[in-house]
Amino acid sequence: MYNSDSEKNRCRIVVDAMGGDFAPQNAVLGAIQAQQQNNNFELYLVGKKDAIKKVIESNQLSFKDENIFHAEEVIEMADPPTASLKLKPKSSIVLGAQMVKEKKADAFVSAGNTGAMMAASTLIIGRIPGVGRPTIGQAMPNQTGISALFDVGASVDSKPRHLLEYALMGTIFTREMYGIENPKVGILSVGEEKEKGNEVSLAAAELIRKTNLNFVGNVEGRDILKGTVNVVVCDGFVGNILIKFGESVLDFLKFKFRDFANKSIINKLKIALVRSSMREILKDFDYQEYGGVPLLGINGISIIGHGSSSPKAVKNMVLKAYEMHEKKLVSKIENSIKQYSNLN
Repeated sequence: MYNSDSEKNRCRIVVDAMGGDFAPQNAVLGAIQAQQQNNNFELYLVGKKDAIKKVIESNQLSFKDENIFHAEEVIEMADPPTASLKLKPKSSIVLGAQMVKEKKADAFVSAGNTGAMMAASTLIIGRIPGVGRPTIGQAMPNQTGISALFDVGASVDSKPRHLLEYALMGTIFTREMYGIENPKVGILSVGEEKEKGNEVSLAAAELIRKTNLNFVGNVEGRDILKGTVNVVVCDGFVGNILIKFGESVLDFLKFKFRDFANKSIINKLKIALVRSSMREILKDFDYQEYGGVPLLGINGISIIGHGSSSPKAVKNMVLKAYEMHEKKLVSKIENSIKQYSNLN
């Protein structure tokens, strides 16, 4: 029972305790760590109740039993994404999405099967009216701050209208979450000249020019880390390849440093002298710092994490979901999409 208007509006976040390679351990620990850091939201855990309680008890944590919702099935990483929603209707991913759909929760967080999470968010929670394709965004560090890339895999065959939506939603997300007042937007292309690109990107650019977005036109791959724009728009096929390559850079750099150090004692000493500085610099490339990626365009908040998410990554996913709720991103996206509903 809620006792005040503020409690009625209290953010409610449900976490898929069975999601990820190290579930339920990492999911449960990370979720509870998030609430320990910020207790301004109500936290729910969905999954196999006995397994969840075992993690809580073995780590001597305190958590309300009534906030644990039992789900007897688990959608595994290798399960077919969309089909699993029907094959496993009592899974943690399905039940978590239903809680958001039924307004029993405001946000759903999972490090489980990415395809199933996207399908559940789109088909169960549903899209914001007017959104043709939801989009997954990923923030990347650059020379001036942050570049947010939309789309990075929600859809691989986008149309011009969809790229317009990515630009609108990406602008709101970047402005609200990173405090960039008037984010610069660019379409990823093979050249900065206005006439370069494929049919989809050229048509999308014409649509975006009709909005009030801070659109600079085409940008190239090198502009992402340079920080030429704050929002980079592209088809999910291209974006996913790009982001997976970017994720490999950190491991590659670590390998090169280790390889360099192993060649001699002198090299080991050189690396030791700069290790703390390198760790701080490379932290910007660590996905755990950003948590998961948001699926924008859903009529609720959906955060999708790495299967290998650590408790720290899950914690940051939950805190991101809370921040998105407090900044009313869903209603702001809905208003922006409605404003340009006639552009095609």
